[in-house]
Amino acid sequence: MKKVTIDPITRLEGHGKIEIFLDDAGNVADAYLQIPELRGFEKFCQGRPVEEMPRITTRICGVCPEAHLLASAKAGDAVYNMELPRTAKMLRELLYSIFFVTDHTTHFYALGGPDFVLGPDAPKEQRNILGVIQKVGIETGSKVIHMRGQCHELIKKIAGKSVHPVGALPGGMSKGLNESDRLEILEIGKEAVEFAKFTLQLFEDLILKNKGYVDLILSDMFTHQTYNMGLVDENNQTNFYDGMIRVTGPDGKELAKFAPADYLDHIEERVEPWSYLKFPFLKKVGWKGFVDGPDSGVYKATPLSRCNVSEGMATPLANQAHAKMYDTLGGKPVHQTLATHWARVVEIMYAAERWVELASDPEVAGPDFHAIPTNTPKEGVGVVEAPRGTLYHHYKTDENGIITEANLIVGTTNNNAPINMSVKKAAKGLIKEGKVDDGLLNMVEMAFRAYDPCFGCATHTLPGSMPMIVSIYDQNRELIEKIRRD
Repeated sequence: MKKVTIDPITRLEGHGKIEIFLDDAGNVADAYLQIPELRGFEKFCQGRPVEEMPRITTRICGVCPEAHLLASAKAGDAVYNMELPRTAKMLRELLYSIFFVTDHTTHFYALGGPDFVLGPDAPKEQRNILGVIQKVGIETGSKVIHMRGQCHELIKKIAGKSVHPVGALPGGMSKGLNESDRLEILEIGKEAVEFAKFTLQLFEDLILKNKGYVDLILSDMFTHQTYNMGLVDENNQTNFYDGMIRVTGPDGKELAKFAPADYLDHIEERVEPWSYLKFPFLKKVGWKGFVDGPDSGVYKATPLSRCNVSEGMATPLANQAHAKMYDTLGGKPVHQTLATHWARVVEIMYAAERWVELASDPEVAGPDFHAIPTNTPKEGVGVVEAPRGTLYHHYKTDENGIITEANLIVGTTNNNAPINMSVKKAAKGLIKEGKVDDGLLNMVEMAFRAYDPCFGCATHTLPGSMPMIVSIYDQNRELIEKIRRD
């Protein structure tokens, strides 16, 4: 049996490889996305004071530290069984809306965009952000860089640092805003709405008007009928920061809707020997393997999933874009994996509009940005929607607030099973009779890239050890020695 390896896979956060196995006829027999890296944050958070957790867990990932900051702070709120002042909640959600704009912008333009802007079979040396700028023009590149730069400055203003921010803690935020800050943030938010309009138009011009791309999006090899998961507000509309977790089936009907604290009643994690990433599934349905359909407990938690479980977006322009996506693709739910890129752009608009709504309220600059915890700490769960999926932080503490146990399920872990399924189905659809080239392999990578996976924060293992194979080569690239710990 012939093996085709893509190592490393590209344009993602973290490291991974894809192993594709061909049968004697040269067709795909099986395919695996393997994650060889290990972080182990759950283990070394034990023994730490719970109020330190927001500062520690941001170090899990330099791409979405704000997601870990706020999920961790919310878990801390729950540990102390406390309700936050309105200003504190608004400040957190404002920070998060700004973060969502910059994170989704990064993926659309730098990670996922090259496949569509330049074409999936473009030379690999061109499939990057520089190639995108060359294709769409310096002016567009300047807009992207300017928007991201402004977002990072505002994150620093609200949360202390532009990367690995530290501003959230149990009870709220460590500092507030003044009126001058609020007005500045509001004006930049209005720019963000215009940038979101520009990005939606760019998506339409470059992708939706290209029949080849639309056919690729709608193709069977990039389609999976799974359950979907995401946070919704009291109106069942998308919310990134707070709400209930809603799960809908392949037919779009609601399977479950539950509070974050009840997640273990609905989700179970499976371990496979070939990956450090676990495979969550829905307890109510059960694990049937790497298959889709209503009898399989596999679910997705992606931007498209959030749109699928919602009954619209809570802001007007985003809701219009949401409706247009479903009208164009034939109604809800949409199961085409590559449509996740479209949903991501719709979410940029929602985040920008929500940013303006929050910054328009003078109370966001009020003095009640933190409440001091007074209850005896015990146990708490905090959930937010990370850009790449639902993020769970679950802490247990002793009576002094020292962490005795921590469990994290990150967005990419939620999506691990469908990512593997997507890679295998794309490989089966693309590779025939042993014919493999760089363009085809990049299209296989497109299957995982739509999920915007982040493997740096997604890995953990039960035994607490890390198997390793080290190959040592001389200056002529000849193997001298292989050291194994597996």
